[in-house]
Amino acid sequence: MWHASVLTIFPEMFPGPLEMSLAGKALAAGVWSLEAIDIRAHATDRHRSVDDTPAGGGPGMVMKADVLAHAIDAAATNDKRPRLLMSPRGVPLTQNRVATLAAGPGAVIVCGRFEGIDERIIAARALEEVSAGDYVLSGGEIAALALLDACVRLLPGVMGKDASAADESFAEGLLEYPQFTRPQVFEGAAIPEILTGGDHAKVTAWRRTEAEKLTKTRRPDLWAAYLARSGRRE
Repeated sequence: MWHASVLTIFPEMFPGPLEMSLAGKALAAGVWSLEAIDIRAHATDRHRSVDDTPAGGGPGMVMKADVLAHAIDAAATNDKRPRLLMSPRGVPLTQNRVATLAAGPGAVIVCGRFEGIDERIIAARALEEVSAGDYVLSGGEIAALALLDACVRLLPGVMGKDASAADESFAEGLLEYPQFTRPQVFEGAAIPEILTGGDHAKVTAWRRTEAEKLTKTRRPDLWAAYLARSGRRE
């Protein structure tokens, strides 16, 4: 079973949306499990403090290394799961990284708050900093939910058809091609004729071409990487 442990000061946020749809069905069926751990439960003072003022001064508060160490150790003693810290300064989360995580035993995910966490705990507990994008959230919980959803949907048996994941955006380094369904004509716009002609080879070629066009236009960074991997030139 793929097992996720999320360390947060807001455990009531989980499973949240992950209790719905395919992820929720898989959770109920025991395909994966989720443990939300309250970091405050590992504080040692009567106020259950998890943060303190930043060394050197400055605004905000910083999450304490000792409290986080107790929480991480309780959740992941002799544990082979990767330890992730959701952080805007982390390595951007990619589909390849998601696939690697989904193929493993699960993950321990630390959700920071305030101005961040004490740098020493990152090194002491070998936390891998992961970013959900180039923007700042109020805390790591929403980013953790996104990471978990991305991983769970790749677990065996969660999606209806294994082929679904193979054709999605980023699966081959390209954005996904446009999709259509009935009605045949919507507000004067028809489904491309090639998709309804029954020639599967032509459909496949059209989808590849459209995926390449979209990637080149919208994500030149992905397009450049795709060309480099394939050895193609524009």
